[in-house]
Amino acid sequence: MLKGIPKILSPELLKILCEMGHSDRLVIADGNFPAESMGKNAKVIRCDGHGVPEILEAILKVMPLDSYEEKAAGLMEVMHGDNVETPIWEVYKKIISKYDNRGEKALGYMERFAFYEEAKKAYVVIATSEKALYANIMLQKGVITD
Repeated sequence: MLKGIPKILSPELLKILCEMGHSDRLVIADGNFPAESMGKNAKVIRCDGHGVPEILEAILKVMPLDSYEEKAAGLMEVMHGDNVETPIWEVYKKIISKYDNRGEKALGYMERFAFYEEAKKAYVVIATSEKALYANIMLQKGVITD
C-alpha cells in the first residue's frame, strides 16, 4: 500500500500512468465505448464496477493536464439527431476545475468519429462501467514541474 494514492488506481493503472510521457493521451471510456477495438494499439485497462467521474478524479490527483495544449481534455460531442442530455459533463467540469487552473476552458469537444480516430492513438483506454451516455473523456498528460 502507498500513502496519498487513490485506492481506485490499481497497480497496473499506476504503472501505465507512470509510463506515459508529456502529451501522451488516455481515454476514460463509458460502458458503451468499444474499448477493445479502439484500443488495439493501446493498453486497455478494465475498471469494471466504477464510473468515469471517480476514475477521472483519481487520475487528475496524480497526473497534470497538458498546459501546452489549449484543450487538454476532450469530450465526444452528442451526435446530431440524438436527443440526449449530458449532465455528467457538468461533473467533469467541476473535477477538472479542482485540478487545472483553466477550469472548464481546458475542455474541448470532438465529433464522435473524430473522437474515435483520436482514441485509436491513445496510450491507454480505461474501460469503465459508466452508464451515462456520451461520458467518454480523453486526457492529454502534462509536465510535472514540482
